[in-house]
Amino acid sequence: MSIRESRRHGHHADSAAGGSESGTHPRQMNGDRPPMSSSPSLVDNPSTQVAESVRSTPQDDLEATEEFKMPPRSSLIIVITANILLQMSFFVIVSSSSEYAQHLGGTPTFSGVVIGIPTLFSGLALIPMLRYDGGGYNLPLHVCCGASIVGHVLYACAYRANFLYLILIGRMVSGLAFTFWMYCKRYCSDARIVGIRRRTTLASFLVMGQGFGMSLGPFLGGVLYKIGFKNRVFNGFTSPGWLMAGVWAIFWLCVTLWYEDVPKEQAPLPPPAVQENSAEKTSEKDAANEVTVTRAQQDQESLSSSFFAMSWAQWGVVACMCWFAMTCFFILGAWESNLPVFGADSSDLNWSPFAAGNFIALGGIAAFPFLLLNMYMAGRAQDRHILAFGSFLGLAALLTFLALLRSDKLTYPGVFMCWWAVALGFNLASTAPVSLLSKQLPPSWNGRTSLIIQYSYYTGRVTGAIWGGSGVKIGMMNYVGLEIAFVGIGALLFMGLWRDLKAKTG
Repeated sequence: MSIRESRRHGHHADSAAGGSESGTHPRQMNGDRPPMSSSPSLVDNPSTQVAESVRSTPQDDLEATEEFKMPPRSSLIIVITANILLQMSFFVIVSSSSEYAQHLGGTPTFSGVVIGIPTLFSGLALIPMLRYDGGGYNLPLHVCCGASIVGHVLYACAYRANFLYLILIGRMVSGLAFTFWMYCKRYCSDARIVGIRRRTTLASFLVMGQGFGMSLGPFLGGVLYKIGFKNRVFNGFTSPGWLMAGVWAIFWLCVTLWYEDVPKEQAPLPPPAVQENSAEKTSEKDAANEVTVTRAQQDQESLSSSFFAMSWAQWGVVACMCWFAMTCFFILGAWESNLPVFGADSSDLNWSPFAAGNFIALGGIAAFPFLLLNMYMAGRAQDRHILAFGSFLGLAALLTFLALLRSDKLTYPGVFMCWWAVALGFNLASTAPVSLLSKQLPPSWNGRTSLIIQYSYYTGRVTGAIWGGSGVKIGMMNYVGLEIAFVGIGALLFMGLWRDLKAKTG
């Protein structure tokens, strides 16, 4: 035996001896470290157990990506801009519509009908539009641009024609354009292009545009009325129509160039989660031990499009969201149409259309920074919390305004604070209905929920505008009292369904 072989033989012998000793003294084999066979099991270390059991997989990464996905930027900007222009088109006539109607032989109540009538015709046009839209947004968007231009032109031509009902006809045609309000909401909650954790954020974009449009519209109408333009075609009454027709023509060109519609065929998506907890079962095996970790979870198959059935609690949530959608726009529309009439009738205020437009715009501008803050909070606060905060802020403003009316101490700052809180509160509350329902119901229900919520908005807008125009005639105490009653009914629904209103944030 050579020297090298003898050394190798001695090394193996020592290893064998060490191995026999390790059976009695396990720490001597590798210093102070325990042998691998005696390492703590997953059962002895619960934190390691949970960490190993929830280790991310490619499927988890895919689901996370789906939850945060966003539509193409250019198309999203087009949709949000369309929402802003629709808000401006709806409210740009508010400042001067009462005097325009009276100049043509109408009444303040008729002016309220002129303000609110587009939503009625929009609701009638929605069903045929849904039949031919092909599940996309291209056709409704082009109809929106064309109808807006024609409606504003007809509204402007009523002065030259000296025909009162032409302003009403122009607003009816504009109602075809306002069908796109529903498509804006559906676009921002469409599961094909928007993840579940981005829907409230995009809804807050719409609300921000809503606040911007309802501020800029009356201000622009008041400024154009003040300038006057002593002309039978282009003057203080007709200039809002001509200006908005030109803006819509430019926007239509932008739509043609940059809008990209949603693909008609998309890969099937997993149904949305209603709660934060998820269902999962994981198994891990180690040499002699098998550890099975199970986390409590809600079965998602009930949310599939084929087998989904609404529970009574979910029907209650739908009814609650419809009520709040109607209430928010009833009160916002009522205040928008009432402030010019009430301000002109009140001896303490004595507003002109220009002053009324500035007042409405100032309240909206003051609320705008908080609507921007809501975009930040949308990713962190639940929809039900945003809905609760906005509703109770608006209710506090209504109660304060009622107290001012009873005490007969109306001042500009006092009325302004009430209008600011109403505008902020109910704009915030209007963020929740569509986004919350889109998180609790399957993707295939998005069209239905968007439709019923939009009809609720329409109902609130048309009845609110008429109610606001009649506010002075029926009595301001009665005017505010009905709005408080609407919010009170919503609060009862809200508190009864609090647990069922929980949904994912974002």
